[in-house]
Amino acid sequence: MRATLSEVLPPVSCSSSFTPEAYWSSWDVKEQLRTLLRTGSIADATAAKAELGRLVDRAGQPEARRLYRTVCRWWNEIEVLIVTGATTAKVEANNTAIKNIKRTGRGFVNNTNYKTRILLRSAARTAA
Repeated sequence: MRATLSEVLPPVSCSSSFTPEAYWSSWDVKEQLRTLLRTGSIADATAAKAELGRLVDRAGQPEARRLYRTVCRWWNEIEVLIVTGATTAKVEANNTAIKNIKRTGRGFVNNTNYKTRILLRSAARTAA
């Protein structure tokens, strides 16, 4: 993958503070985060988190440090995701569907009709 990126990314001028090493260290941090989120056990996730911390230190970039702090802050929730695989994707999809109904249902005066429209729309999506 790095070889392909080397062909795609433009050369960085020497005057830039963002060097090619910074590209690659950012890439390594991103890939390690993806690895962490793909792990199947808490032990593997803890090891991946430690490696992420090492890569963040090596990168020395404020954005990477902020990302690592966020991972640490949300670690309990990440552990739940790893163990259960449960996400809020279905809830978010339903909220988006309701917002879309709201957009198309402008002008509803009767709140009962509006609520019925949301329920019928979600029932139709469930049955399909």
